[in-house]
Amino acid sequence: MVKLQGENIYLATLERADCTKLYEDFEYDFNDPTERLHIGDSIEGGSNWFDEIQKSQGLQHIRLGIFFNDGTIIGDIALQDIEQWNRSCTIGIGIAKIENRRNGYGKEAIRLIVDYGFSNLGLERIVANTLEMNVATQKSFERLGFTLEGRERQAVYFGGKKYDRLNYALLVEEWTVE
Repeated sequence: MVKLQGENIYLATLERADCTKLYEDFEYDFNDPTERLHIGDSIEGGSNWFDEIQKSQGLQHIRLGIFFNDGTIIGDIALQDIEQWNRSCTIGIGIAKIENRRNGYGKEAIRLIVDYGFSNLGLERIVANTLEMNVATQKSFERLGFTLEGRERQAVYFGGKKYDRLNYALLVEEWTVE
């Protein structure tokens, strides 16, 4: 079992109960939306999500849970769409409860998994995409050394409006462990 220890959180393998708990705890932030609202997702969806994760875990992605040091799960993070030949992937992250967002846990989780990807998986490029309105995530990526490489104009239709998708990337030679 993988366990990547940080100061306030750790990353570890997701179990079925963790996925169900994340589905149960997920809160949509209507005041600061950053993703589409998935109306009708049931807690059973967490169990189905676990099955989906297991099908490609370690092959196309590495998805881990984000846990407080007391063992409480608060989110998930993944190195996704891993291209072994190109030594690259994308990164995705989610924190279930609004109260746990914007507290630095996401940044700490990104730091841990990026270091794992570069140090243990031989990755040389990690790509991150976010919507233009998700300023907190943009700042986290930039503080960790990611470079804004591009903007896909009006790429995402969301809440009755079109938004730009911002493309960030971090190369292994730019990575410094804090």
